Amino acid sequence: MLELLAWLLLLLPLFSAAVIQLWLKEIPGPAVRMSIFSVVTTFLLTLILLAGKDTSTAIKWASAGSFHIEIGLLIDDLSKGMMLVVTGVGMLVHLFSLGYMKDDGAKARYFGGLSIFMFSMTGIVLASNFVMMFIFWELVGFSSYLLIGHWFQKDSAAEAAKKAFLVNRIGDFGFMIGILMLWGLFGTFAFAEMADGARALSENSNTVTGIAVLLVFCGAVGKSAQFPLHVWLPDAMEGPTPVSALIHAATMVAAGVYMLFRLQVSAGALLFEGFAGTTIMWIGGITSLLAALMATQQDDIKRVLAYSTLSQLGYMVMAVGLAGDHGGEAGMFHLYTHAWFKALLFLGAGAVIYACHHEQDIWKMGGLLGRMKKTAITFAIGTGALMAICPLSGFWSKEQILEAAHHENPALFWLAIVVAALTPFYMTRLFIVAFLGQARAHGAKEAREVPGIMLYPLFALAAMSIIAGFPSIAGKLSPAFHHPEHAFNPTNPIFLISLAALATGLAAGVLLYRGRDSDPLAGNPVFRIFRNKFHLDELYLVLVRFCQDTVAAVIHFFDEFLIGELIVGGLARSATGLGNVFRRLQSGNLQGYAILFGAGIILVIYLTVFAR
Repeated sequence: MLELLAWLLLLLPLFSAAVIQLWLKEIPGPAVRMSIFSVVTTFLLTLILLAGKDTSTAIKWASAGSFHIEIGLLIDDLSKGMMLVVTGVGMLVHLFSLGYMKDDGAKARYFGGLSIFMFSMTGIVLASNFVMMFIFWELVGFSSYLLIGHWFQKDSAAEAAKKAFLVNRIGDFGFMIGILMLWGLFGTFAFAEMADGARALSENSNTVTGIAVLLVFCGAVGKSAQFPLHVWLPDAMEGPTPVSALIHAATMVAAGVYMLFRLQVSAGALLFEGFAGTTIMWIGGITSLLAALMATQQDDIKRVLAYSTLSQLGYMVMAVGLAGDHGGEAGMFHLYTHAWFKALLFLGAGAVIYACHHEQDIWKMGGLLGRMKKTAITFAIGTGALMAICPLSGFWSKEQILEAAHHENPALFWLAIVVAALTPFYMTRLFIVAFLGQARAHGAKEAREVPGIMLYPLFALAAMSIIAGFPSIAGKLSPAFHHPEHAFNPTNPIFLISLAALATGLAAGVLLYRGRDSDPLAGNPVFRIFRNKFHLDELYLVLVRFCQDTVAAVIHFFDEFLIGELIVGGLARSATGLGNVFRRLQSGNLQGYAILFGAGIILVIYLTVFAR
């Protein structure tokens, strides 16, 4: 029975997407209801599976001799917990979209895109082997391309969709090679069969294994937007705000972290020791710091949250790289808590944008606390959870990451503390500028509370942002998200340092931005670098022009002139010229033929008699 429910959980969103695409494209009402029915049903199925036993099921997809590739579903604590996040946040995003997208002329296409995304993400989470995961990994890239570019009439949205798709392909190329290397090392693609191979490899050199892990990590660098492939995620904010909440806060960008932890659970933490684990944790730490610095000077409300997402994803990746002391578990725990409060913040931002007539500049807002009290309170709860204020959900998971970092790598711990101070700084800045003070523009002055269909998802996410991190609740939802080894201790020096970082960032934000109508740091040359995102996008543009365009010009020269003109064209012209010579010999003139015949006889006589 559980196996049947698992297949239904996977295939129902695909059925919804197919029905919408084939029959309901031009009929938005039934298309919306079909997508809503699908996601609500999958959420209920997830709750049933959550209470059931672990199981697995598979069907053969391709065979060659003794080699088999399966489409298999793995239902365990990890996948059940992740499915709760995917379907729970997905359902609330669907409901919020009913209000946010009510006037959109392409609602059917939008909800069809949501359904294909839910199918793709479910396939990643439930995949029992790397081949199936990679297939759905690419489907997630396709569905995110559709959703980011939903308003493709805008050049910025179309460009953002292409940028996300292309940047992710770079990471996925390394991911594919890494999967093949792991198959060569373990002899299997299946997660359940990797443990034995990993134990055998532990006695040999870790160099090849480390390279394979880092290549697999390339997939996470792309999908979870880690440095240096992080540049696509902020631009992806061009899509509808509910898409930002679903894809770029809670589910798609978390797929890389989930994949790494799935590998760590299957093959063992030893796989992440050595240079592979060190590289992973430092890339995560650097991403977290760079993104937090960039967030301090963004004025677009969605981009502030986008860089915050980058920073928190860096926290998660850093934790997974800390293979010892349960770092991976702490990273997955933070993925789970982050999903609820970041989805709340993005949907809250969507409510604000909707009420302010689609204004996204926080300096053109202000005074929204008095006009949108319910939205402002839920946004404040999400902000507090992101700042890791005790006892909100983000506090519990962040403390566990700091604990793991302190035990494994003190330098990384202090980097994480700096990020823990920057996070309350930029979120305090956002909340004060957008919600407090006086309205600074027409949209803010006209803002009113959003309809109930948009408020109720905010209430549900606010509740989860408050309670989801408590060890007793997290443990009941999924044992994969509960770690009693790191019980909270208020006298722990790590907690006191973290509390000091929180207070520092909060106080700096209040002192600098209370009562301000413009950013006091905007003219500072250092903060201007943060505002310009360290000029990394411009650097990549130069690299593309210098490297790609130069290589393309050289290849064009070889193709056009050497191959096309000299080799292929030269041979063609030679054949044509020779043909012209012989064509002239076939003139039809009998006198000419007689002369040629006589000349041929003389030549033959000469060669036979005198050439000897």
